[in-house]
Amino acid sequence: MATQLSKDPLLALAERTALVDGLVAQSAGDLLWPALPAGMALLAVGGYGRRELFPYSDVDLLLLVESDRLAQEAREPISTFLQTLWDSRLRLSHSVRTPAECAELHDQNIELNVSLLDQRFLAGDRLLYARFAERLPRFLHAQREALVRNLARLTRERHEKYQHTFYHLEPNVKDTPGGLRDYQLVRWLSHLRDAEPLPVGPAFPFLARLRSFLHCRAGRDNNALSFDAQEEAAEEWHAAGTAAWMRDYFRHARDVYRAALRELESSEAQTSSLFTQFKDWRARLSNADFTVSRERVQLRVPHALEADPELMLRLFQFVARHGIRPSTETEQRLAAALPRLQDWFSVSRPVWPALKEILLLPYAPMALRGMHDTGALRAVFPEMARIECLVIRDFYHRYTVDEHTLVTLQVLADLRAARDPAVKRYGDLLSELDEPAVLYCALLFHDTGKGDERKGDEHAGHVEASLRLAEPALERIQMPRAEREMACFLIARHLEMSALMHSRDLQDPATARDMAQRVGTVERLKALTLLTYADISAVNPTAMTPWRAQVLWQLYLSTYTELTHELQTDRIQSAAYETPEKQAFLAGLPMRYARTHTAEEIEAHLRLDGVCRQRGVALDLEKLEAAYRLTLLTGDRPFLFASVAGALSSFGMNILKAEAFANQQGTVLDTFTFADPNRTLELNPTEVDRLRATIERVLLGRLDVRQLLQYRPKPAPPSRNARVPATISVDSNASESATLIELVAQDRPGLLYDLASAISSQGCNIEVVLIDTEAHKAIDVFYVTSDGHKPEPAQLDKLGDALRRACEA
Repeated sequence: MATQLSKDPLLALAERTALVDGLVAQSAGDLLWPALPAGMALLAVGGYGRRELFPYSDVDLLLLVESDRLAQEAREPISTFLQTLWDSRLRLSHSVRTPAECAELHDQNIELNVSLLDQRFLAGDRLLYARFAERLPRFLHAQREALVRNLARLTRERHEKYQHTFYHLEPNVKDTPGGLRDYQLVRWLSHLRDAEPLPVGPAFPFLARLRSFLHCRAGRDNNALSFDAQEEAAEEWHAAGTAAWMRDYFRHARDVYRAALRELESSEAQTSSLFTQFKDWRARLSNADFTVSRERVQLRVPHALEADPELMLRLFQFVARHGIRPSTETEQRLAAALPRLQDWFSVSRPVWPALKEILLLPYAPMALRGMHDTGALRAVFPEMARIECLVIRDFYHRYTVDEHTLVTLQVLADLRAARDPAVKRYGDLLSELDEPAVLYCALLFHDTGKGDERKGDEHAGHVEASLRLAEPALERIQMPRAEREMACFLIARHLEMSALMHSRDLQDPATARDMAQRVGTVERLKALTLLTYADISAVNPTAMTPWRAQVLWQLYLSTYTELTHELQTDRIQSAAYETPEKQAFLAGLPMRYARTHTAEEIEAHLRLDGVCRQRGVALDLEKLEAAYRLTLLTGDRPFLFASVAGALSSFGMNILKAEAFANQQGTVLDTFTFADPNRTLELNPTEVDRLRATIERVLLGRLDVRQLLQYRPKPAPPSRNARVPATISVDSNASESATLIELVAQDRPGLLYDLASAISSQGCNIEVVLIDTEAHKAIDVFYVTSDGHKPEPAQLDKLGDALRRACEA
């Protein structure tokens, strides 16, 4: 494989194509032409027609026949011919068509029409092919609008499947935006427009070599660039490291994707009947600096950027106000003026007012993406160059660092139109900010430190590095001191709300007090909450789950309450007139129980307690807005918490949070909040009863949870460099009544059961557990006690050893 890949990849594709040409011609000479001396021609189409035949790609053949009658008469020799090629281990994709059928528009089979753009003659009746070759251009010209429309539709659907971005953890080098399919799109559309295709530099040879590598590595037509394949490719390319090699991949994919979008938009504008309807209306938006033509912004004076660098800021103000992108010519003018622009912006100037206006306009994300794509953003902030196409390989983030930054801005912009009440409340919060532009500016810089080689620790150090870069940059654009301090505060604290969400019990008053001390003011709290929402949402499309959105909002509300001194009561409101049953139930429950449950919830628990006294166990399962909640009451016993966690895990549920309370009667009240990622309970209502029955049997000791866990499917192991070493940290000061243990480990089914069992085996009780996952990394936080107090240091040492063994099980 190394010998093959060391060649010129384009030469290797051409050589394989020539080899297949020989096999096809030989088989046709032996089997077809003796039976069909005239009336049939063999054409190579698709990738085979382009002479770009990858190691395990399909060989696309078109059997052009003079008539349907001849096709029927030739069925036997055609079948023998095709079978012979299959026996030669060629993966065939063939069709039998007449010239008339080839000159028809196939809306439901656009692939046939597109494949003819790359057709070439192989063998057979040359006169038949000549008549077809003469007819084909007329058909393509006549149906150009329909072909472009179909191509555009298929491309938009494909791009939507991949969230309209080429930044993916494990991209498909053929179909993902920026892949080989987009490269061919540029060529197809330019062919239909009779124009030269846009240049994409060395992207195609890189992608062609990469696809050949993936095929040879898998021994089949496999185009997925998996984590393992990335590591092996980096070695094959002799790159400095996997992250550095992926940075090169993303740069090539970016060039192809941008060319595809430009070609797509130009073709659509040229063929769209709607364009002529809106042309006059859009033209009215033109002003002294810019004119709108073909739905793109152009400079009235092409060379004006050299003499007037501020024109660049006015250009992107225009984009941000009207949502119209710069034309290709304007982008080229910007690229040519970049050295002059960089020199001009390198000197301290009052740039902030113009930049602030861009950030506050309706299409700010589009403008900033345009500034990023053209290099204008790096001209203003050269610090941004450090994160361009930068890959941080933590197997959780979907995007490169620069794309993540741009997505955060889009997330905030989308909040304004949100209708889901759980999301809309964040949009309402955004409308309450006095200076939202400062928040947007902080997001631009919040991760720039990830590109700083001096950053040291990746998670803590990049914050300090981002601050080092942001402070002089914001001073250089002459942002006022108060706004600069707010931006730097947000950058310095941008990880803290997320960390507290996953590692602290939000019902513990100490958590709200801690967060309130960190932010200091309500205005800072609102901005930091929104930054955290955008930062998590931009990690990957599924990172901001409804549960996380709810937890973040709870943290905001509790901190807001602490800052405004609207503290709730600290004690259970009991009175002599309460029933004996209620007094007995509440006796011994910690004060925290009263703070975390409403009067209605306490009454519901009291009813469950009555059932528990009769049956030994009582359960309640309810659907919440973003999850399910299981409430159970039963007599206390060792490994109770672990058993329920194991039972839920055996059903494929992901536990998000759990807490436990016990009263003087020895009755335990546990609540488990969990997600159902496969929608098992929603799609199969009978599973609700089976889940309840299973947990009840486990609680009554009639079913061993370890048997249930044996049948849980085991996930595929992560790649060799993706394994997460177990780390355990202990904090005895985070809570007034319990010791906090945070554990990060390789996620797997049954992990929580093993961890909870280890805690119980050391004589400790779990008061609260918070569960979070990032890809295959589990982040679990336990609040533990022993005999109602914090465990002693010696006991904690033994507990740590037990937890490490559980992680390695």
